[in-house]
Amino acid sequence: MGTYSILIGLSLAIVLSYLFDLAARATKIPSVLMLLLTGIALRQAADYFDFTLPIPKVVLEIFGVIGLIMIVLEGALDLKLSRDKAPLIRRSFLAAALILVVQAVAIASILHLWLGVSFQTCLVNAVPLSVISSAIAIPSVASLVGEKQEFIVYESTFSDILGIMAFNFALQDNFAQGMSVVTFGRDVVAVLVVAVLSTAMLAFLLGRIRLHVKFFLILAFLVLMYSVSKKLHLSSLLLVLVFGLAVNNAEIFLKGSLLRRWFRPEQLVAETHQLRSITAESAFLIRTFFFLLFGFSITLSSLMSASLLLQGVMIVAVLTAIRFFYLRYIARADLIPELFIAPKGLITVLLYYSIPAQHRIGEVGENILFVVILLTGLLMMAGLLLAPKDPEIGEY
Repeated sequence: MGTYSILIGLSLAIVLSYLFDLAARATKIPSVLMLLLTGIALRQAADYFDFTLPIPKVVLEIFGVIGLIMIVLEGALDLKLSRDKAPLIRRSFLAAALILVVQAVAIASILHLWLGVSFQTCLVNAVPLSVISSAIAIPSVASLVGEKQEFIVYESTFSDILGIMAFNFALQDNFAQGMSVVTFGRDVVAVLVVAVLSTAMLAFLLGRIRLHVKFFLILAFLVLMYSVSKKLHLSSLLLVLVFGLAVNNAEIFLKGSLLRRWFRPEQLVAETHQLRSITAESAFLIRTFFFLLFGFSITLSSLMSASLLLQGVMIVAVLTAIRFFYLRYIARADLIPELFIAPKGLITVLLYYSIPAQHRIGEVGENILFVVILLTGLLMMAGLLLAPKDPEIGEY
């Protein structure tokens, strides 16, 4: 394939993704599902014309990690903190934590009883299936406003962060022992300290750099610290969330005269709009290629299995039932559209690729991931369609 053919293909992919975003606003069909199905269709066409395009998993992982960072940062840059938001943040955190833990344990128990594999291995495979993907949830609720949108943004972001922490906890050699809790607590404290220090450094740079090119330098530092923290097995997504919230709420955190002189909150406020724009554009670009490539890596024939579809339906049914019970009887929150907006996606795939060989389960593979992503995406579409639009009923 020649250079110009590749450029034409890349350009068409971006144009198509933009059209999918427009169609998603009108039809409530998530653009991510359209990208996935387009990737599968391209794979079918490539197989028909005997065209091979090997996609190393490392390429998907790179796109996925950068996309996850950009999407979480984009969501954090849209959130304003205030005293009256504390109940919402607390409610979304509790929902993300409790639902994640119960869903992961439930799916792990089913896998343990069904396959007879060790519970630790089952839990490692269950956590990716239980995490809400902020990469899908945040862009899909752009049409919502008020607390419904903010709840989903906070919950999905917390779910990503807590999911990574739970995944790392399940991978510990001393799993289910008293020492594992101490190790886990130490890692949480460490990542909080790193998050505060790295946010201070990045905010200082953002307010001081006067060169024309600086935003991608900031993003590069953010990716660097995320990757280094990840190598140290820390929940590095917290770095991204803290940085985005701190920059977008600089007037809250920088009240002392010394802090204002060092970090220049007025300058940070002025730069936030452009940073938000660049982050949104980058997230859109990375998300486009990740889901197209992931769809391209799936063969349609491998999905045509009754047992595979049944397994996917059972997993999604368990996940939805647990979410319904929590929202209805514990949180006593609205069910529409909150019950249905819990998609699986980018973070699910990334965590799955991170499972060590000794914890891999053959029955839980890329195909079952795709079925779960597809089904939860369809549920999310139903929730967005059912969400009230009439101001008399309750505006988005």
